[in-house]
This record gives sequence, structure tokens and C-alpha cells, in this order.
Amino acid sequence: MTSGLWELVLQGVWVTVQLLFFSALLATGVSFVVGIARTHRLWIVRFLAGFYTEVFRGTSALVMIFWVFFVLPPAFGWQLVPMWAGTLALGLTYGAYGSEIVRGALGAVDPAQKEGGIALSFTPWQRMKLILLPQAVPEMIPPFSNLLIELLKGTALVSIMGMGDLAFSANLVRLALQESAEIYTYILLIYFVIAFLLTRVMRGLEKKLKAGVGKAPQKKTAAVRVPEGSGVS
Repeated sequence: MTSGLWELVLQGVWVTVQLLFFSALLATGVSFVVGIARTHRLWIVRFLAGFYTEVFRGTSALVMIFWVFFVLPPAFGWQLVPMWAGTLALGLTYGAYGSEIVRGALGAVDPAQKEGGIALSFTPWQRMKLILLPQAVPEMIPPFSNLLIELLKGTALVSIMGMGDLAFSANLVRLALQESAEIYTYILLIYFVIAFLLTRVMRGLEKKLKAGVGKAPQKKTAAVRVPEGSGVS
């Protein structure tokens, strides 16, 4: 491969990383908003959050990209650039999966913790902020890590819009070289390296969040020496 082709691949890596970052931010926000709404005391809020989850979880991310980029613009008279169309479609789709992670983690918190917040006259928001989320968030990290890796692989779908991500750049290189094995081997390795780095970052975040959760601070105790012959055994 020539230096020009490698530059094309590196540009694709940068576009993929940007898309991953923006769509992950959107998906995280959607996950927490919808996931917390799934636990709301009002049935209408739970219903709407559940309806959103079922719709976006039950549809293809590829078809959602088609809708956001090709179907909706003519209907409303506007056009999104590929980066924001991909961010919107992927963020909303993977946010639906993430909302189930949030709902499950909140439901796994010991009911006694919730009852303690009620006994202290905490408002629902105070119980969520001060009691439930600090205990639930560390348990969300492993499934969120898996979801982030799935989102990374899902970014390849935006190549159907002609967006110059890693998958699209690889196809251009393949056409230029008339050779598939070399370029797609490189692409596999690049995706693996990015996924490995993301996994290590998420694992470090999990350890940091879990450090000291539910543990009383250790107190230093001074050793007491018992004189011989004191009769204390």
C-alpha cells in the first residue's frame, strides 16, 4: 500500500472515532433518561419509555440509518450531513439497548436502600441521585462496555451513506488495489485495537467506581501489648 492509501485509511479511522464518540454520548444520555423513566411511578411515563425501547430495539440499525438519511429529509424539507445522521440513528438505536441496562441495574439495588431513603424523607430525585445511582452505575459498566464495542462495530453501517469511515475507506482501497485480503486484514486489526483499548478503559473505570462502594473506611488501631503474667489470655 502506498502512503496515499494509508492516509485514506487513517482518515477513515478518525471519522470512525468521531462517530463513535458522538453516538456513544447520545446513546448514554438516552440510556439514562429512558432507563430511569422505566422505573417512574407514573404508568404513562413507563409506557412511553417502554414503547420507545421496544420500537428502537426491535428495528434494524441499518434501516434506521436509511430512514434518518434518505426518508425523513424529503418529508420535512431538511437534510442532515452524514455524520449527524449516523450519530442520531446509532445513538437512538443503541440507547434503547442501554436503557435496559440502566433499568436492570436500578432494579437490582437492595430494596432496603430505597426504604432507607424514604425513611429519611428524601424526594424521588434525591433517592435516585444519592442512593440508587451511586450503587447501580458500577454494575452498569461491564454491559455498557459490551454495548460500546457493539456500537464500534455498528459504525461500519454508515458507509452506505457514502460517509468516509473506516469501512468505506477500506472499500476504496480495495478498488484501487484490486486486492481484498490485505486491506481487510488491516481493517480487522484496526477494529480489534480500538475495541481492545476501549475495553481496557472501561475496565479501569469499573475498578475506579467500585473502589470503596459499600465498604466502611478502614480505621487504624494501635496494638496493645499485654504484660506477661497478667492473667489475660
